[in-house]
Order: sequence, then structure tokens, then C-alpha cells
Amino acid sequence: MTSPSTVVQETPYLVIDVRIAADRYRRLADSFGDTAIYYAVKANPEPSVIRTLVALGSSFDVASPAEIELCLASGAQPQNLSYGNTIKKSADIAFAYARGVRMFAFDSEAELTKLAEHAPGAQVFCRLLVETVNAQWPLGSKFGCSTEMAVELLTQARELGLDPIGVSFHVGSQQLDPAQWAPSVARAAGVFARLRDQGIELTLLNVGGGFPVGYAEPVTPIEDFAKAIQSSADEHFGARLPRIIVEPGRYVAAESGVLRTQVVLVSRKSHDDEKRWVYLDVGRFGGLAETEGEAIRYRISTAHDDAPAGPVILAGPTCDSVDILYQNTPYLLPLGLQPGDLVEIQGTGAYTATYSSAAFNGFPPLATICIGDS
Repeated sequence: MTSPSTVVQETPYLVIDVRIAADRYRRLADSFGDTAIYYAVKANPEPSVIRTLVALGSSFDVASPAEIELCLASGAQPQNLSYGNTIKKSADIAFAYARGVRMFAFDSEAELTKLAEHAPGAQVFCRLLVETVNAQWPLGSKFGCSTEMAVELLTQARELGLDPIGVSFHVGSQQLDPAQWAPSVARAAGVFARLRDQGIELTLLNVGGGFPVGYAEPVTPIEDFAKAIQSSADEHFGARLPRIIVEPGRYVAAESGVLRTQVVLVSRKSHDDEKRWVYLDVGRFGGLAETEGEAIRYRISTAHDDAPAGPVILAGPTCDSVDILYQNTPYLLPLGLQPGDLVEIQGTGAYTATYSSAAFNGFPPLATICIGDS
């Protein structure tokens, strides 16, 4: 990535190299072939990134009216937007429908009823509740419903005048195991078969995102994920293979970003404490929310990485006890590290700036600078 050293900006700030996001998109598109790509805007909604992806032919997974407006303003067509959030206000559904959006996700009867009223005739797909084993950022049980309920709801969708087109699922963000898609594809195929018996031919299989990037450790290449998903689809759908879409966010955006921060304080809790505490001017409230539970372990570099190093605990600058980034994960930083030294946190292009608080403790939101935007 182009070094942010030439950028004049008070730390902390995030530098996004749009060219890297474009390269990741192209590699993913090459790996998945005819599979449609719906970039998950929530990962990084920088207009420069969205404009670039529009030019590359991407569609978009949106979660709010603001993201819809952003995509449309960046040149996307409404027919290329999928409103993937299963928790929507009636007014937001009506807003999307008025803007031309016609594809919506749901996972409950109440949401389906709202869609029938405010998005009449729209295409709808039901999100399944699936396992997220081996995901470093699991999604838990907030989204999705059982396959039994999905069958009932998709049948009801047709009765309500909607167009039931398929199902979706998500196996967890930063999912490390390509094999984790297979059980969910099988479950989805079961829903397709049961709906077919009722005279409803579903046509869409949305396998979500979750494709991993190499943070502190290497990950399986994206090509292996594409092969595993296609193989599962071929096995469980055979000649009735539906249209498949993916919703990458992290894979496209993460490696495009470097978060530049400054050491505020280096201290120890006792004279014989082996670990130094290194406090940065960015923390969990400044954009590094995914360090919760030390789930996402970013690569960290300094200008003194060739010097002798020792173990550290990394923390943010706020007056909140949970603002600790890494206390149990081993991190080594130069022994000579001093206040004012610059630190770069790599791979921070996804789920950082949009996570930063508005003004917790009076700290401003994380500034973002885009480079390489043609």
C-alpha cells in the first residue's frame, strides 16, 4: 500500500487506498465467476470506494436509507441494491421502495407483513439461522429463522402478493473455514425442495459474506472458498442450480486501510511487571470495536521494528476500563517505544471508521483519507 507518511493529518486517522479495494474485488470476481457480487456497504461506505466498485460492476448489500442514497449518488442503479437488513422501519422500507429498490430480506412474519404493505410486489428472500463455527467474529442468533419457519414465511409471502425468490444465510464474519458453507447450503436446498412441492420455484441462493483476510496470520486463499461453495451448491442442487450471490465486505475493504495512531503513554503497573502498557490515541471507541474479546487481531508496525522488543498490553486513550485492545494476545513492540512515536495498524479498511463513536470522552470520530481514487 502507498505509505501514509506523506499525509499531513493529526492522528489518529485512517488511510484508504482505493486501488487495493479494487484489486481485491477483481480477485474475488475472478474466483467466483458468474456469481453476482453484492458489496456489503457497511464494511466501508467511503464514497470513493463505492464509486470504484460501481465502475467495476458491483451490486450492493445495503442496510439503511443512508446507504441506499450513498449508492444511488455514486452511480449504482436501484435494481442492483439488495436491502439485506432484516430489521427495518416501515418508513425505511417505503423509502427504499420509492427509490426503486425491489429486493428485500426478512426473517420474521412481522417484517414480512411490513414488506407486503410498504413494498408491494417486491422480491423477498428469507434469511436462515445457521451455525457460525470457526468465525472470528460470530454473528450469534440475532438474524435468521429456522428452516421450518422459512418455508412457512416464503409461502405466506406469495399469499401477500410478494415475490418469494430465495433464501440467504451468513456463516460468520472472518470465517476461516471454507467447509463451513456446506451445511448451510444443504439446509437451503431443503427449503428450495419443500417450496417446490408447494408450487413455488425459488431462484436465488444468497450465501452471504464472511470471507477472511490475513490480519496477524495468513488465511486460506479466496479461490478455495469459491470452489467449496460452488462444490456444495452443485452437490445439493444438481441440475436445479439457482442464481448465487455473495455479499463480501471485509474481504474487499480491509486490506485497503492503514490506521495511523500515536503513542500517548508507556507505563508499567509495578517495578517487576514484565509487560508494558502502551496507550494509543485510538481505541475501541475510536474505531477498533472488533478487538472486543480480542477477536480481530490486527498487524501492528512501528518505525523501530528492527530494534529489541518486549511484550505489551495495548489500550486506548479513554477513561473507560473496557478500552483495552489486547491484553491476552501476545504482542511485541520495541522496548524504546516512547510517547509521540507513530504506530500503524494494518488491515483496518473494514469495520473501523464506521464503528468510531461521535464524541465519547470528547474524542472526535476517526478521520478517513482516501488515496488512489481515479
